[in-house]
Amino acid sequence: MPVLWKRLMSPKRRGITSSPTPTAKPVRNSSAVPALNENLDEFPEYDYVVLGGGTAGCVLAARLSEDPTKRVLLLEAGGSGVAKLYSRIPAASSKLFTTPAVWSIWTAPQANVERRELFWPRGKLLGGCSSINANMFHYGNPTDFDEWSRISGSDEWSWQKFQKYFIKFETYTSRAEFPSGPVQTGSFSHLSNWAQKFMQTCLSVGIQPRNDFNTSEGTLGVGKVLAYITSSGVRSSAESAYLTPAVLARPNLVVLTQAHITRILLAHDTVTGEKRAVGVEFASGKKKQRYRVRAKSEVIVSCGAVHTPHILQLSGIGPGKELESHGIPVLHDLPGVGKHLMDHTEINIRFRVADKESVNELALKGWQQIYAVPSMVQWLMHGTGPLLCNFGETVAFVRSDDKVLFPEPEFQDKTLDTTSGSGSPDLELFATPLGWWNHGLGSDWPVPRPKALCSVTAVLLRPTSTGEVTLKSSDPFDAPVVDPNYLASEHDFAVLRRGIRLLLRITQASPLNSLIDRTETSTALDQKLHEATDAELNTVIKQRLETLYHPTCTARMAPFEDGGVVDPQLRVYGIQGLRIVDASVFPTINSGHTTAPVLALAEKAADLIRGIKT
Repeated sequence: MPVLWKRLMSPKRRGITSSPTPTAKPVRNSSAVPALNENLDEFPEYDYVVLGGGTAGCVLAARLSEDPTKRVLLLEAGGSGVAKLYSRIPAASSKLFTTPAVWSIWTAPQANVERRELFWPRGKLLGGCSSINANMFHYGNPTDFDEWSRISGSDEWSWQKFQKYFIKFETYTSRAEFPSGPVQTGSFSHLSNWAQKFMQTCLSVGIQPRNDFNTSEGTLGVGKVLAYITSSGVRSSAESAYLTPAVLARPNLVVLTQAHITRILLAHDTVTGEKRAVGVEFASGKKKQRYRVRAKSEVIVSCGAVHTPHILQLSGIGPGKELESHGIPVLHDLPGVGKHLMDHTEINIRFRVADKESVNELALKGWQQIYAVPSMVQWLMHGTGPLLCNFGETVAFVRSDDKVLFPEPEFQDKTLDTTSGSGSPDLELFATPLGWWNHGLGSDWPVPRPKALCSVTAVLLRPTSTGEVTLKSSDPFDAPVVDPNYLASEHDFAVLRRGIRLLLRITQASPLNSLIDRTETSTALDQKLHEATDAELNTVIKQRLETLYHPTCTARMAPFEDGGVVDPQLRVYGIQGLRIVDASVFPTINSGHTTAPVLALAEKAADLIRGIKT
């Protein structure tokens, strides 16, 4: 019973406050638009002000406050993720999607997917998306970071020099070279029979085995993916890993929640022409009192690929014409802000299976949630079972030009090589012992007996389509306009079609085919999809395409003339004391999951900020 009670109860998070005073001081007369050289003398000062307590923000707060002589303030718009049961339970985080713990963003209508507006949940809590994601622990391919090095013009981001920061953040109990990082990873996640049969079938169709996707040997192959799940069966988020009780007890660190950033404050030296970030304004709500603080050394923006460009633009930093169209003074014209948005997209394929093969009871709503009670009891008592499902339980990374998997007589459509190297993938395939529609939103299922469903998924890892994040208005409490511009190229359609074809071939082969109920007649399921033409598959893609929750590249680390926003030290071009540390600075999207690169990026950024040789 003590173990059950410990898992069920929210841990006390001493050292986190939602009270803005005395951390900050209220603003008497906040101007409606940003301005240069506002008087900040009366406001509290910190050496470093970190905006956003997400994946990168938690790392920065912990690492920068290791120096007891530096005062660090971490501002987060939401609350604690560790305090939320549905975040701590690895497979339950989607139940937070329609709560205040998540920014519920909807894209602009997508012209190439039947003008659908797509749901983009982003974590609005400490730990950010590491507190609500599917826990899949994957670096990307080593050549992805060599590509970052080429684009940024700095070999400091090459795999050879960057890989040590992955090792720094990780503890993997079975390997001696990962002894002491704060983030716990391992093979503690659930492994269903469906996922095991998927892996075995992948091997039978010619995909090579891969025991560990996170090595210098690369990621091509199939295997069980490691997960951000501890040996006790709970999520290892950036908050739980970095904002430990010992870190939160530091007298030089303040973690303030319910702090929605309204703008970054800039100063301009009229003699030298230098601009500098000198403070931050925030509030807990649209009609609430606004507060300000000063930054002695740096303001560090870590709000993610959606909110980082949004905050910059609200602060008068971004494309001049875009700012002027919303009545925002152009304090610093920076054309690349919000541009080059890249994301991974996925197509989910669903099948009827025997009840015992599925854990879809975890996704049911209303009275049907009673089916999940045994799994909940198992997790509470032992920290094991289906609630440790990380959705993509077994994974295959492949190339769409692999002649074994995609023989030329059958696949004659032409695709580009968009990969970062000859051993790098452009497709991810994974198996899930659940089936879902529309992110699990809503209570109605398009099929009877939804308890007995499993699925496989194709992910486009290296899209050629790019979009943008722009302003809806000058109101910081209006969500930005997010337009990923999905499927703007025929290449993206072609690669996804190949991924779907390969998945359907796998589901037709042994031993996975033995688990699928071929007598199923519901047209909402995919037992007949292998008979579809390319044109019919294009329609399926348009109707089903969704995000894999990996937006990147909206404040790129690239040369200014190539649309870059930050230099290789992550400093914003033309503004002193302003740095960006999150997925928005990715020069291009990596060919895998994004949490691990963000953790490593933040570890490296902390060293850059502190002047530690990297």
